Amino acid sequence: MKTKQPEVSRRSVFGGLAAAAGLTLAPTSMRGTAAQAAYPSRNMRVIIPTGQGGGAEKLARSFDAAWSKLLGQPFEYEFHPAAAGQVGYTLYVQRREKNGHNLLFGNMGPEMIMYATQKPTYKFPQDFTYFCRTDIDDSCVFVRRDSPIKDVKMLVEAAKKRPLNVALSRIPHPATIGMMALGDATGAKFNYIPYGGGNPSFMAMLSGETEVGALPIANTLALNDKFKILGVFNSTNMFAAQTENAPTINATFGTSIPDLSSSRSWAVHTEWAEANPQQFELLQRTAKEAHAAPAFREAWVKSGNPVEALVWGDRKTCHDYAEAMVKLALQYEKQLTARGRG
Repeated sequence: MKTKQPEVSRRSVFGGLAAAAGLTLAPTSMRGTAAQAAYPSRNMRVIIPTGQGGGAEKLARSFDAAWSKLLGQPFEYEFHPAAAGQVGYTLYVQRREKNGHNLLFGNMGPEMIMYATQKPTYKFPQDFTYFCRTDIDDSCVFVRRDSPIKDVKMLVEAAKKRPLNVALSRIPHPATIGMMALGDATGAKFNYIPYGGGNPSFMAMLSGETEVGALPIANTLALNDKFKILGVFNSTNMFAAQTENAPTINATFGTSIPDLSSSRSWAVHTEWAEANPQQFELLQRTAKEAHAAPAFREAWVKSGNPVEALVWGDRKTCHDYAEAMVKLALQYEKQLTARGRG
């Protein structure tokens, strides 16, 4: 990971030159047209608060295959996975210049659950604004293909006899809430083991370190030859054909667990967005165009992921989803902040 020094803003440079020459800068209203035309004027720098090589990086790079062309600037990435994403968000809010060239690509579901339970110093939505949802990724529960557990009812029966170890990407996650709700409803016992990302969780499953996995479905489908999806935490299974008609958890057990999907989104500093409405509108408009572009979808499918998961959402959609995740996290705060649970 390459660490870069903070950039000096164009405003401070030109202001210093003007002062040295005894000049007065033109009012903002006179400079507005030129400033808008200049944006973006340099590389877009992105913080991803998860590990390199994971689903977020694949999705972001697939997206910028289209977006970079529309903006006329390349994208640079940094990865900060510590503390369930809190480190990346804190770094973005407190250390990155609020100039519209610094973006964050976050997984709103897990990271708003983290926000609600870990109580970081930054504030949503005062410090950052989600503005472009890229996908909807339903949570699922799965086992290895060679597992003696063949369906979700067998899973629950086995977990009533002894606690089963569940591989998770992180404790603050919609899939974790799904497993907790399933256990509460059926009396099944699970031990929750976070591995710091999807790839490490898959490795734990393949090695036999854990018996069950609970993760977003898109990346799990990419390993369909190795894993069998037993059920999904949603009202419908949009990937029924690819999952051997795996049932929904609610339909199987008569539960009323809420839909538990992850959704990734681009975010920018709220202060910059409010101070630069025309530039922010350009960012939103080109992001929507990039989402619809064939280059994005082709790159995503080429990375081994299903195109059906790509569902665009605007700023309000993102905000409403993020707030709903906070409320859901607070309902399960006691369980989510415990060190495992059997």
